[in-house]
Order: sequence, then structure tokens, then C-alpha cells
Amino acid sequence: MDMTRILAALAALAVLASSQLATSSVAEAHERRTVGPYQLVVGFLNEPAFAGSVNAVDLRVTDTRVTPPKNVEGLENTLTVDIFQGGLSTPLSLKLRARFGTPGAYAADFVPTRPGAYRFVLRGKIEQTDLSEKDGTFESGPGRFGEAESTVPLQYPAKVPEGSDLTDRLDAIDRDIGSLRTIAIVALTLAIVLPIGNAVMARRRG
Repeated sequence: MDMTRILAALAALAVLASSQLATSSVAEAHERRTVGPYQLVVGFLNEPAFAGSVNAVDLRVTDTRVTPPKNVEGLENTLTVDIFQGGLSTPLSLKLRARFGTPGAYAADFVPTRPGAYRFVLRGKIEQTDLSEKDGTFESGPGRFGEAESTVPLQYPAKVPEGSDLTDRLDAIDRDIGSLRTIAIVALTLAIVLPIGNAVMARRRG
């Protein structure tokens, strides 16, 4: 084998190795779970996930009763997902969409606006198997899938506040305006009442 063929073979091996590493890193950023005869793989569609950036719940389902495992299609009609952030109890409820060109893969698009932990709760059924809340709940964390990260450390040259920070700042401004409004009303009331009171007292003395 001449040197050209050797170099070409080495280049092909390098490309294959890098693609396998990329695939494994994505898989490690997702949680795998067996539910009955099915394997579910769940996480953020785009890893790492950043607060304020468009992302999605990523779901892949295979039937392990056959070899190789069969991709399970049609679940966009039978499954939905509730998204919770941190300790919030009110979810964002979304339908899943089938990912074009990827049988057995589904996504529910949303924008995580706060960094931190997220919980995805799948509801409905996989073919004839009802999905319990326990089996359908996937939460970010070590050994599962990554939390949403802040974009502030990556911003250059100017730092832009994230949506949650901006909301908190606006709420603080509203509170300050409310306090100033109360002070102004009290001051105006005193400005009106005190002269009248002084005039009444002056008449009584006279």
C-alpha cells in the first residue's frame, strides 16, 4: 500500500473516530430508560442547552423486542410533554412533533428562559403501553441530561441580562415606582392638610 492510500485510510479512521465521539457525547447528555419492551432516550435536543436560546425536548423510542431494535413511529399522536423549571408547579404543556428524516425521534420546541434544572413529564401511551408518571418523568442532573446554562459568561463585548434577570429588574423598578408613588401621595396630602390645620389653629388662638 503506497503512502497516499495509507494517509487516506488514516484520515477516514480519524473522521470515523471523531463522529463516534460526537455521537457518544450527545448520548451521554441524555437519559436512557427501559419502559416495558421500549427504550426511551430523553434530553435537550441541543446540548449544551442555554437559557434564552431556542431548544426542544428530545425523545427517541425503540422497540427492543426485535433485533436490531425497531424505531417506534406515530407517537406524535399519542404522547404529549409537560415542561417544569426548578420548583415551578405550573408546566408548559406541548405536543410532540416527529423529526423529519429520523424515524422514532420526536421533539417539542420551546425556549428555556432560566438557567437551572428542568423536568420533562411525558404523558400518554407508546403503542398499547400506557406511560405512568413515574416512567414518563425525566429530570436534568448528574448521570441524566444537562441543565440549562447561563449565556452571560459567553457574551462579548457587552453583557445582556437574561430574560429572568430582566423580569426581576423590571419587577424591582415597579416596586420602586410604587414606593415613590406612595411617598408622593403622602407628601401631597401633608402639603394640603398641614396649611389647613395651621389656619384652623391660628383662628382658634385668635
